[in-house]
This record gives sequence, C-alpha cells and structure tokens, in this order.
Amino acid sequence: MGMMPNPDAALDDKAIIEAAEKALADIANIRAEVGKVIFGQEKVVENTLLAILSGGHALLVGVPGLAKTKLVSTLGTVLGLNGNRIQFTPDLMPSDILGTEVMDQDENGRRSFRFVKGPVFAQLLMADEINRASPRTQSALLQSMQEYHVTIAGQAYQLPAPFHVLATQNPLEQEGTYPLPEAQLDRFLLQVDVLYPELAAERQILLETTGVSENRASSVVNSERLLEIQKLIRQMPVSDTVVDAILSLVRSARPGHGNTETDKNVAWGPGPRAGQSLMLCARARALYEGRLAPSIDDVHALAEPVLEHRMALTFAARAEGMTVRDVIDGLVKSLRA
Repeated sequence: MGMMPNPDAALDDKAIIEAAEKALADIANIRAEVGKVIFGQEKVVENTLLAILSGGHALLVGVPGLAKTKLVSTLGTVLGLNGNRIQFTPDLMPSDILGTEVMDQDENGRRSFRFVKGPVFAQLLMADEINRASPRTQSALLQSMQEYHVTIAGQAYQLPAPFHVLATQNPLEQEGTYPLPEAQLDRFLLQVDVLYPELAAERQILLETTGVSENRASSVVNSERLLEIQKLIRQMPVSDTVVDAILSLVRSARPGHGNTETDKNVAWGPGPRAGQSLMLCARARALYEGRLAPSIDDVHALAEPVLEHRMALTFAARAEGMTVRDVIDGLVKSLRA
C-alpha cells in the first residue's frame, strides 16, 4: 500500500520557485512602502526586516532621535501586524508587561480570578530602552520571546502568531541601566546598529517631516501572508558551500578553535544559535535582494548583526581600543582571502 501524501511536507522545487517569486514581489512592495516614511538607513531597515522575515526578534542599538520608534510603528503598519509599545523604566514590573489577575464577583456573590492580558499580547512589540528595566522585568519579557507563551498562576496563555519583539537600547547612557545578560542577548536574532543618517537623507528628513503633512505608510501584507513567507524562507535550499561558510565563520569566532587572532582577543564566542540565525537570515536576505538561493556573500554581510551581541572581548583587547566589530571584520576578511 502506498504512503499517504503529507499536506505539511516540504514544497517541491517548482512550487518553491513559484512561491518565492510571489514573495519577491511582496517584499519589494514592503521595501518601497517603508521607504516612503523612513529616509536613508537602508541597512537598518533591511536588517530589521530580515529579523522579522526570519521569524525572530531584533535589538536596535542607537542614540535617541534616530527614528527607531518610527521604524517599528511603520513596519507594524506595512506588515499588517497589531502592535504595542512599552517604555521600559526602572520601576516597571513583570505584570506591567505580561498582565495580571483581577478578582471578579458574579451576581450570586461567587468570586473568581480573571486574567487581564498585558501589552506583550501583540504581534509586534516594541520594547523601548529595554536596558532601563530591572533584570526581573527583562527576564519576564525574554522568557515570552523564547517560549511564545506567558504563564500566570500555573496557567499558560499562548502569544499571538506571528510574535516579534523589536527592542531598543541607548548605547551612551549607562547610569541607571541594567545591561542585558549574555544568555538573554542570544535570544535576539540580530543586533541592528542605528547610526546617524547620511547628509542627503538628513536633508530629506528636514524637508519632509517639518511641513503640514507627513507621508504615511499603508499596509502591504497581513499577518497570515507574513507567516507564509516565514515558512517559505525555512524551505529555501541552502548549498553545502554556504553551510560550510557559516560553520567556518561561527567556529573561527570562538577561542580555542585554531584562530590565533580570536584566541588573543575574544573572551567567549558565539554558540550554535549564531549558526542557526545565519542560516535563516541568509535565506531571507537572498529573497530581500531578489534571489532564490543564499550565497556566501549573504553570510559575510550578516556576520556583524548576527555575531556582534554573541561575543565578548578580553580585557586586554578592550584596553587597546578594539571593538567586537573590528574582530568580526578581520574574520570575514580572512575567510574571503
């Protein structure tokens, strides 16, 4: 007797190509719509979108006033996701994020507890200045990022799908902040460094955002379509050469794995989750750029956002003024050679 076809089985090559070509058109429309509102910052928009298309979370690091909040709200609109924003402060409690139980009384006088959902129950959650909240509150959010549910009084409540957290962090003000621990940083698929805009983009910002009316983005896809694209990205084929490039990069960033520069400068390196992130994001980047398969160039381009928050330098390397980015650049150059 023949085997029954599995409807959830991976698509065949022809179906994947057809689905990918449809996704290419959707992603091109998403890029164009975001570009109406966010000027310049192409790399920031790209990496943030790659994190979402790959089904993960992103940490946006930059000084205030660089449109990080505006980018997140714009992405929510364009991707058709319902969003919430939490401004993290030192007195924020876990229940302010997850929700709380309240006591109800019915007409017969019987009392019971009812769970009131907190702002974490959103498809796109902006966690503004995440390093300002206490570790207890940070861990409440980061647990839900990992497990996609919230547990209150022993009862599990599923978070909506898709569920993405885009957290922002100010790299300058370290007084009164609680830096995220390494294990919690690892839960962010990408770290996106938000730098000052180029001159032409800043000129456009001045002209476009200080008039009577501002451009507004409109929805291009909905959450169901986004889930389809995320599933498609996981089915895209990855060649052995790209897998080898990912393994070479991740392993060369770990001390004790034969790279003398790493042994000298790196205190601890990335775990296997970095390789998983590179696999997913390389596929997403290929689609983002209009290609049907990832290349070694995708791996090298994503090295910094994937590895930067998953490595730490030795005290001696920091004393010499070295940064993690310098080390990653050196690793990519040596792999290209």
